[in-house]
Amino acid sequence: MATLLIMARLAFDDYLGHIESDSARFRAVLADCDPEARVPGCPDWTAADLLWHLARVQWFWATTIRNRPAAPEGDDDDDDDEVAGPERPTSYDGLLAAYDEYSASLVRELRAADPTEPAWSWSAEQTVGFTYRRQAHEALIHRLDAEQTAGHETPLDPALAADGVDEVLDVMFGGAPEWGEFAPLPHYVRVDITDREESLWVQIGRFTGTDPDGQHHDLEDIRVVPAPGAEPDAVVSGTAPALDAWLWRRSDDSDVRVAGDLGVYDRFRLAVNQPIT
Repeated sequence: MATLLIMARLAFDDYLGHIESDSARFRAVLADCDPEARVPGCPDWTAADLLWHLARVQWFWATTIRNRPAAPEGDDDDDDDEVAGPERPTSYDGLLAAYDEYSASLVRELRAADPTEPAWSWSAEQTVGFTYRRQAHEALIHRLDAEQTAGHETPLDPALAADGVDEVLDVMFGGAPEWGEFAPLPHYVRVDITDREESLWVQIGRFTGTDPDGQHHDLEDIRVVPAPGAEPDAVVSGTAPALDAWLWRRSDDSDVRVAGDLGVYDRFRLAVNQPIT
C-alpha cells in the first residue's frame, strides 16, 4: 500500500464533468420523487428540502465565482448558509425550475473562469479551483442523498470518491477557524483506499478556542499530515466509495475495516462522526 504525502487531485475538467453529470442525476432522481420523502442522510430534510439545498448552494457559488475575488456581501465570514439569496419557490415544479437555472449558472461560471484565479472561499484555499473541487463533491454526496431518498442507489465513481476521502478529511473535518488552535498528539491513523492503492495519514489532536459568540470549544480534532515515518496506531481501510460515503455518514461501516489501537480509532471516529451537509 503506497503512503502518499499528497494525494493527486483530479483535473479541473474532470471536476466540472462530475458537477454536470452528478447534478443531472440528482435532478432526474428527484423529479419523480415524493416531495415529502425523508432524506436518510439528512433526516430533518424532505426531498423538497434537499432539492432547494443544492439549488441554493449552486446559486451561491455561481454568484461567488461571478463576483470574484470579492467575498459575498463584502464580508469574509459569509457562507452559503448566511448570505441572503433567492426566495424559495412554493411549489415542487418551481423548485425544479430554480434548480435548473442555478445549476446551469454554476457550470457556466466555472467554465468561463481560470481555476488558478483568486476567488473567495471559506477555506484557506482562495482560488476558483477550490469551487471546482468542492462543488464536485457537493454534487456527488447530494446525488447519493437523492438516490437513497428515492431508493435507487448507483455506484460512486472510484476516482472522485478517492479524492473525496482526502477532501472530507482535509477540508471538511481538518480545517479550523482562526479563533481556535489545533494541538497535535502523537497518535496517527492511516486510511488505506484499497481499490486505489493509495493511503493518507491523519494525526489526532484537540481543538480549543472561544468562538465569536463567546462559546468555548474543547474537542477531538484531526489533521491530514505527511507520512510520519512511524507505524500507525490504527488503520482504517476500505474502497474509495465505501470510505467516502461512510465519512459523510451516508452509509454504515459494514464495508470499512479497522485494525490496531481501538482507543486511537475511537478518538478518530469521535472527530469525524459529525453531521455535514
